[in-house]
Amino acid sequence: MAEYDVDLDRVEEAVAHRAAVHYPRTAVSDLFEGIVEFFGKYSSLIWIALMLLVVGNVILRYILGTNFVALEELQWHLFAVGFMLALSYCIVHDGHVRVDVAAEHLSPNTRALIEILGLGLFLIPFSVLILIYAWPFVERAWTIGEISAAPGGLPMRWLIKSVILLAFTLMILAATARLIRALSFLCGWPKARPDVADDTQQ
Repeated sequence: MAEYDVDLDRVEEAVAHRAAVHYPRTAVSDLFEGIVEFFGKYSSLIWIALMLLVVGNVILRYILGTNFVALEELQWHLFAVGFMLALSYCIVHDGHVRVDVAAEHLSPNTRALIEILGLGLFLIPFSVLILIYAWPFVERAWTIGEISAAPGGLPMRWLIKSVILLAFTLMILAATARLIRALSFLCGWPKARPDVADDTQQ
């Protein structure tokens, strides 16, 4: 029986991005994506802390027979922070869910146009709207010194609420960078950087 050497990583990568369009990079998009990359890479450490915290909470509850409300709330907060900060990182690396069955049959120009419309008409305005409504939400938590309603819960609720502002600001940067790159691909403006390769989808 013949043996075949199959590189599963390459197969998975091909399947994951078979409907993706590799857009050129620009100076502005690189700047925005660099900011998102910074937060995305370092916030990934949150998942290590969260895993250790979950294990610690399980040991406290089921082995030692006790628990701390603050640690349980911290567990929820870390998950929320990790998830929200990962959204913009996902956009930069084109890791979001798309309807590949439909998209793979469209031309690259059509896919770029759809992406421009989706980002410009939906994602960016939605993110701006979230920021507008989240600001007084965070400001009020800061002003009244909001704390957890649970006895022994975490103080400074404004900290976790402020992550909404950070996360959606990063979303706007990531979406704008993607929009600029799609425009560069579709109409040649802004001008692409010929000296760099596209490595955001690797």
